[in-house]
Amino acid sequence: MNGTSNSIFISRIRGLPVLDGSGDQIGKVRDVVVQRRSAGRAPRVKGLIVELFAKHRIFLPMAGVRGIDAAQVVISGAVNPRRFERRESEMLVIDDLFDVQVTRTDNPGPATVFDVAMYSVRTLEWELSKVALREGKPRRFGRRGHVTIVDWSVIRDLGVDHERGTERLLAQMEDMKPADIARELHEMLPERRVEVAAALDDQKLADALEELPEDEQVQLIQKLEVERAADVLAEMEPDDAADLIADLSPEVAEMLLQRMEPDEAEDVRRLLSYAEFTAGGMMTTEPVIVSADSTVADALAMVRDPELSPSMACMVYVCRSPLETPTGQFVGGVHIQRLLREPPSTLASALIDTELEPLSPEANLHSVSRYFATYDLVNAPVVDDDHRLIGAVTVDDVLDHVLPADWRGTQLDQLSSQAVTRGQQ
Repeated sequence: MNGTSNSIFISRIRGLPVLDGSGDQIGKVRDVVVQRRSAGRAPRVKGLIVELFAKHRIFLPMAGVRGIDAAQVVISGAVNPRRFERRESEMLVIDDLFDVQVTRTDNPGPATVFDVAMYSVRTLEWELSKVALREGKPRRFGRRGHVTIVDWSVIRDLGVDHERGTERLLAQMEDMKPADIARELHEMLPERRVEVAAALDDQKLADALEELPEDEQVQLIQKLEVERAADVLAEMEPDDAADLIADLSPEVAEMLLQRMEPDEAEDVRRLLSYAEFTAGGMMTTEPVIVSADSTVADALAMVRDPELSPSMACMVYVCRSPLETPTGQFVGGVHIQRLLREPPSTLASALIDTELEPLSPEANLHSVSRYFATYDLVNAPVVDDDHRLIGAVTVDDVLDHVLPADWRGTQLDQLSSQAVTRGQQ
């Protein structure tokens, strides 16, 4: 899927106004940030650099972009006002690639990058696709060379195969799963681990942190700059962020909570108010919630979110307004299998599992484990004394507390041994 029909050339969006959900302009597009990848794969588009009216440049992730056309870029959600700082593994399309002389794998003659296009691989995910090249060596005066549009893959000098050290490792990590990145970090010396972690993007580092042993999580988060550490914590699942913060000193924990967005910090503080080995201490505050008048189609649209884990997507909770935890009155839970068997126009509230009793936040680990085994569940609601949904416990959270404290480190060591064995065969 590398055709030009759905591609957007970067030069055409440079300078476009950026509008928020209310239609107000917040700034203009100045560049596009991409992440290098290994094995000749086209770089992934991470986001846009937006220049605010005060000439202050910020980073806007592609997940927040809702529309791009010839006249404007429309975004949704809150904007992080922190000044953009480039990481080691990142490139800026306009600043780093435009006017760069390159060679092609299918043509020995020199060429200069005139423009670069990006295209949507899937919803909210973009990567670079095409390169517009001006053939011949660049000339200050006189007739310019013919412009040819080629696939990114035929450009020899824009990849990362020649890179070494941290930059090459980061490019390889771009296509790794969180558990594999965690294994790489686990095998590093502490100083090297901090160096690589500092260069990873927030979401990738957050996902990898959740897979690391607790002591390594603590060491890493304390070595990051305070603002960066708060951003990474905000990208973690609230329950995982709460577990990590609980292992920090009270002074460091409070400093990080103060730097997080108020609503995100509020979720973490709420989780910290419960004992660790209780349903309240294990739950996440972000289950899938729909209103009482939502249909099967509405519910299925929500569980299609690629950011949801399989365990979180398997259950939808019906509640009265407000629909953010703590919600209004809890109506009940609907299993995804039931949603898949019913017509799209059916009300989700008509499909609730009437035999599903919610957990109390004070329920201890033994009670929660027995509850999951009895009802054969992977996701269970947690409801307070006012019958409001305050969160959900997933089976992986239960296992995380049942297994030995050092199970993550043991597992990563085993994976490393297996990788060495395969390499020797």
